[in-house]
Amino acid sequence: MKSVVAPMPANARRAVRAMLVLLCATGLLVTITGQALAKKPAGKKPTATTKSKITPTTPITQGSTYLALGDSVTFGFQESTVVPTPNYPDAASLIGYPEMLGSELHLNVVNAACPGETSSSLIDATAQSNGCENAPGGGPAYRTLYPLHVKYSGSQLAFAVSYLKEHQNVRLVSLMIGANDVFLCQETTADHCTSLSEQAALIATIEKNVHSILSAIRTQAHYNGQLAIVNYYSIDSANATDNSASQVLDAAIDGTARPFHVEIADGYGEFATASVHSGGNTCTAGLLTQLVNASTPCGVHPSYAGQALLAQAVEKAIRLG
Repeated sequence: MKSVVAPMPANARRAVRAMLVLLCATGLLVTITGQALAKKPAGKKPTATTKSKITPTTPITQGSTYLALGDSVTFGFQESTVVPTPNYPDAASLIGYPEMLGSELHLNVVNAACPGETSSSLIDATAQSNGCENAPGGGPAYRTLYPLHVKYSGSQLAFAVSYLKEHQNVRLVSLMIGANDVFLCQETTADHCTSLSEQAALIATIEKNVHSILSAIRTQAHYNGQLAIVNYYSIDSANATDNSASQVLDAAIDGTARPFHVEIADGYGEFATASVHSGGNTCTAGLLTQLVNASTPCGVHPSYAGQALLAQAVEKAIRLG
């Protein structure tokens, strides 16, 4: 989601909506067995250390590690006009669904997300982001101004692959990415990304990048544990245009991800259900950040209640021991 400190302008959201509507026409922590190289009779070599086999169905239990990848939603970002004003220099004060899930399940959370990350910049830190490593028009980038939850150089994907190679206790990896690709297309094209060719190219890029990210996690990092895709919610569940926008993006990502043995965390469904008694209005239901001195009453990021719903969606999707 949008990462710059100022909230997403209403006209930008409307342009994004219009664009996307057109597209619709573990047991316990498992480690090395712990057996030291056994002594063998003279003339025989010691046997190699072996690992317990981890699969996408290996349960997650207390004490295991959860690696979260994504953008500002995963990070726990809130707009600057939220009250009280977010303390950006203190990353720990910004709570997202990974921290909520980790607290509930007693997991070690490694939240590598960055506000404004696109699917391209998650792979290559020099690629265009929407405010993480760089910003359209040369604006300030979040990583140059404020700390992330995890300190690392280079791309988020490079960190993830390195971390997974070095840490055998990771039992859950989640990915939520793609919304900033949409915002970036709208912000950097003369027609605000309304042409069919731009829209088709946008979706193709997201699908290609998600494939590359998940392939790197499974094949380069040799991570075989549980992997969850977190779906985006609708900004307004009572608005067919907003619903279509989220559904198109989620469908593209989910379809690309399924061959990698993933679980789908239905953030979209959780928000829709929770806003029913508010006439489907996600803002009125209190699921989005509440803004003051802004052109709109709500931002595009989840409130604490919204983040709790995303944590719930992930918990429902994964296998627990």
